[in-house]
Amino acid sequence: MSKIFAFSNQKGGVGKTTTAINLATDVARLGKKVLLLDFDPQGNATSGFGIEKNQLEFTCYDMLMETCEAKQIILPTMIDNLSIIPSNIDLAAAEVDLVNVPSRESALKRALSAIQNDYDYIFIDCPPSLGLITLNALVACTGVIIPIQSEFFALEGLSQLMNTIKIVKQRLNPQIYINGVILTMYDTRTTMSKQVTAEIYKYFGDKIYTVPVPRNIKLVESPSFGVPVILHAPHCSGALAYDALAKQFLSREEN
Repeated sequence: MSKIFAFSNQKGGVGKTTTAINLATDVARLGKKVLLLDFDPQGNATSGFGIEKNQLEFTCYDMLMETCEAKQIILPTMIDNLSIIPSNIDLAAAEVDLVNVPSRESALKRALSAIQNDYDYIFIDCPPSLGLITLNALVACTGVIIPIQSEFFALEGLSQLMNTIKIVKQRLNPQIYINGVILTMYDTRTTMSKQVTAEIYKYFGDKIYTVPVPRNIKLVESPSFGVPVILHAPHCSGALAYDALAKQFLSREEN
């Protein structure tokens, strides 16, 4: 049975989707069978693999509302061992449409149960909010990965995410745990990055991945080409960082 990880941070612009795309890619390249679930109505993980999100017949919204099965939506990517469940703006309606569904917070868990034995890892790219969509991801997942930008407002609102995870653990998903924290957009040249990183270490300790993701123009460019950074610029600092993160991730999970 696969382990399911939600990439979550209610603050936008922290490199969450970039991390989900590239970590999924590199874990797959290391021989694991991976499914990436784009669970954000913006559909950026979908377009990040060159998929035209506005021309899809089915998306994760249809799976969530039980109008089709997960297997009908899964698409291959250009990376061996990596598939994706795409998303688009239709998913935004789920916040309203799920309200009257019995056990609405478990809709995603039910949808994924049929395919959970087909993958080693399922990665969920969550929206930058703590609404019903994200709650579904937290109920369905094994663990949470938190990308945090190494800038001044990094810890703003983080206590709310931690409190939500605590409540989910108490009431809905007793197995949930924080797999780790990934420092993104790290700039070794600035005092601010170093100060913020020190504060994050005080908060999370050994939960932090020791490989920070640097600010890197190639990481920013690669989604516009519809490919992960390893295919766009395999030797850039961002690609090397995610390769090292994937190895550290597998070391944590399998050792």
